[in-house]
Amino acid sequence: MTTEERLQNLERELARAKRRNRWLLAGLGLTLGVWVLAGTFGPATAGSPGGALAVAPRVSEVRTTHFVLEDKNGTPRAVMDVNKNGPVLALTDENGKPRAMLDVTKNGPQLTLLDENGRGRIVLAADKDGPGLDLRDENGNTRARLAVNKDGPQLYLADENGMQRARLDVTKGLPMLRLADVNGKPMWQAP
Repeated sequence: MTTEERLQNLERELARAKRRNRWLLAGLGLTLGVWVLAGTFGPATAGSPGGALAVAPRVSEVRTTHFVLEDKNGTPRAVMDVNKNGPVLALTDENGKPRAMLDVTKNGPQLTLLDENGRGRIVLAADKDGPGLDLRDENGNTRARLAVNKDGPQLYLADENGMQRARLDVTKGLPMLRLADVNGKPMWQAP
């Protein structure tokens, strides 16, 4: 076989390969187009007569008093509920333990971040007296509190027994700092 014949054979093979690639690309494009259209018009569901697929209707509003969002393993990861105190949203970890809770009661909204044992460690609230942020230890004792009420802002720090040991207030524009001993007895105050 001459070099010219070999080149002609290679050109024919190349032309056939190009045609096969065009058909594969056209098939892939068609498949992708159908897939996009199916995603656009909603998920397909079985159950129509003859086992054919039907497009599920879109819902613009859902009303319920309890809603559970699960992960792919069936573990509840978010729960929305309305109980006698008001609405609650709980977010859970991969073990289904609550780790964050947002609730609204008659006193106002509250966001609680919980540790792995289910204890509220950070609590942010906005009640009728004003906003407040509590930082709690592993026993649930508030160790630091930052709040703003009608008199002004305040910050206090407590020991492991929950005894207030330091407090800073700004009341009517005047700052005050107080320090206390382990029994809560004032040790020092300014002014």
